[in-house]
Amino acid sequence: MVMQKTSLSASMNAKIIGTGDETLVLAHGYGGDQSLWEKIIPCLAEKYQVVVFDWSFVGESSYDPTKYSSFDGFADDLVGLMDEMSIKSCVFVGHSMSGMIGCIASVKRPFLFKKLILIGASPRYLNSEDYEGGFEPPEIEQLLSTIETNFQPWASGFAPLAVGGKDTLAIDKFEKTLKKMCPQVALDVAKVIFLSDNRHVLEQVNVPCTLICTTNDIVVPSSVPHYMQKRLVKSKSVIEVIDVDGHFPHLTAHVELLEVLGKALDS
Repeated sequence: MVMQKTSLSASMNAKIIGTGDETLVLAHGYGGDQSLWEKIIPCLAEKYQVVVFDWSFVGESSYDPTKYSSFDGFADDLVGLMDEMSIKSCVFVGHSMSGMIGCIASVKRPFLFKKLILIGASPRYLNSEDYEGGFEPPEIEQLLSTIETNFQPWASGFAPLAVGGKDTLAIDKFEKTLKKMCPQVALDVAKVIFLSDNRHVLEQVNVPCTLICTTNDIVVPSSVPHYMQKRLVKSKSVIEVIDVDGHFPHLTAHVELLEVLGKALDS
């Protein structure tokens, strides 16, 4: 009996919403899924064809830590998904880890991407002598150790810190999607995110970039988008700051985010 290979669009639960001429691809970050975009999709779908999907670490999907030992595996999935869906050109909107995945994909296939819009993106989370990533090595070691030994309590504590502010609905939303992760997969993905250094990728990006950050994000310090802008030497890039706490403006400040997205899409 020959086993049928599952298509990427099926395994990634990909959906197209809206019927515009231009395509927006929305890619969620660690611990999330496509439902985290639900506040901004209706507005975007009025003008654009919006593609949403779930990364391989969501839910009960089979996750191969060897394939995803770096962001390259995710970038290959992104390009493969777009090929399978016959998308020839898009504006990519990537939150958190998806920001650098989009950058890597754009280096692999620059003509697929008209623009990159990166929300709370960071090329490296560890501090070093020449770089402020936000975390010292012992902090990352403690984080990974806690995910490994106490995932559910860690998720309950991390969600309000990451989302920021006092929007309990937004915090509950992220906590629920985060806790759906298999603890081992959550650890594997966290290692890739927090121990990797993708700074070298920035100099290879040729696509225009909009870097969106918030005024107070515990995951990504405000110095990071400015560092990224300096390293995006081949790309025309702009920084947009949304005046809200936390790492999830699409949950906590979606009206302001839509304004910034509108500006980026019209430019």
